[in-house]
Amino acid sequence: MGCGTWAWGNRLLWGYDPTMDDDLQRVFNTCAAHGVTLFDSGDSYGTGRLNGRSETLLGQFANAYQGPNQDRLCLATKLAAYPWRITRGSVVKAGLASAQRLGRPIRLAQMHWSTANYAPWQEGPFLDGLMDLYEQGQIKGVGLSNFGPKRLKLAHQRFQARGIPIATLQVQYSLLSTYPVTDLGLKDLCDDLGIRLIAYSPLALGLLTGKYSPQGPFPPGVRGVLFRQLVPKIQPLLQTLGDIASHRQKTPAQVALNWCIAKGTIPIPGAKSVAQAEQNLGALGWALDSGEVDALDQASRCSDKQMVQNIFQSR
Repeated sequence: MGCGTWAWGNRLLWGYDPTMDDDLQRVFNTCAAHGVTLFDSGDSYGTGRLNGRSETLLGQFANAYQGPNQDRLCLATKLAAYPWRITRGSVVKAGLASAQRLGRPIRLAQMHWSTANYAPWQEGPFLDGLMDLYEQGQIKGVGLSNFGPKRLKLAHQRFQARGIPIATLQVQYSLLSTYPVTDLGLKDLCDDLGIRLIAYSPLALGLLTGKYSPQGPFPPGVRGVLFRQLVPKIQPLLQTLGDIASHRQKTPAQVALNWCIAKGTIPIPGAKSVAQAEQNLGALGWALDSGEVDALDQASRCSDKQMVQNIFQSR
């Protein structure tokens, strides 16, 4: 499929401000010019009146971009396992709609989440629809998201029967969310099956940037409630992260992203400003040594709190 080794997550939700479009174009341009070639979105990012807006914007950004790596851009999206997508035909229809919003063929189409926890029967037809899109030449690669080892093995068997590879698997993975790798063993399984592991939320919603103290201020809403519970409990991990960042003359966020890369994953951090994009890019071009990785692993294991896991993550 050839989508590179670094990505930008383009997640547009209810707080969308149309005045940000020009800023986001500059973010896209900065990322692409510095070697970011995989851009990840989803057809559920922008719902209601914003129907598919994230994909539409991503397509506009890619089509407007003229610069280095222009011919290497890889636009990926995730098709939501909505309750009404119960036939393979409905998945094909969804893929074609996403491609229309992107304004170009989809390089990587992914099942956004596993339905194993509530409707396991839905997965088969959905996966068949993804494979139909692939065989029809509508997409260049197929990926999954939030699949555990049991469901991944079943999906792999289904794909193997039609001679179609699974290119990628996305899981929530960071120093505060090691569960998919340490508990479920997904990295080893993906390596065995020839699947690239993508780490979403690699900065744990911003907790690993080092900008939040136990005294706050915290973000509003549900995120603020979660941060009030987590931040006081993860100070030893943040201290280790900060110490390594200081020694390396990097930021905590850059160290956290570099740790994901050291673990053999493709992190997909988001960025809403050029400054954030440039900070993310600072995670490239260098590597933590084994002692630093071990220190971060130990601090992560000893952390009193971990991030809440995605409810759709299957086993």
